[in-house]
Amino acid sequence: MDLQELLITPTVSIPMGELEFRTSRSGGPGGQNVNKLETRVELRFDIAHSASLTEDQRQLLSSRLKSRIDADGILQVVSQESRSQWKNKQDAVNRFVRLLKEALKPRKVRLKTKPTRESQERRLEAKKRVSEKKKLRRNLNE
Repeated sequence: MDLQELLITPTVSIPMGELEFRTSRSGGPGGQNVNKLETRVELRFDIAHSASLTEDQRQLLSSRLKSRIDADGILQVVSQESRSQWKNKQDAVNRFVRLLKEALKPRKVRLKTKPTRESQERRLEAKKRVSEKKKLRRNLNE
């Protein structure tokens, strides 16, 4: 990790010092490697107390990532895909950047639209055809 700051968006960058890394033993295949080495990496980022985020950005991240944030306002990203702790750390950082980019991306506002007159007429014609078909069936059964 040569970078001192992670560039999330043109206006948001997170210093590496605000990220906390924890390691633990990973599950899955790997033989004795699994039993001896701590290759699973957990990246923790305190959204609630981050100096690099504005209040609006904090609220946006808290609402959009609420399923990944614990009660203390800490975002957790875990990686245990590789047998290498270094690769898992890189993977966790990349996931973290992608997650924040996606969460901070502005959402398009939905504009209300009305159905066109032609589409309304087509709908009513279709309803009339179905109604007529059912009337014909009724007369056959009597």
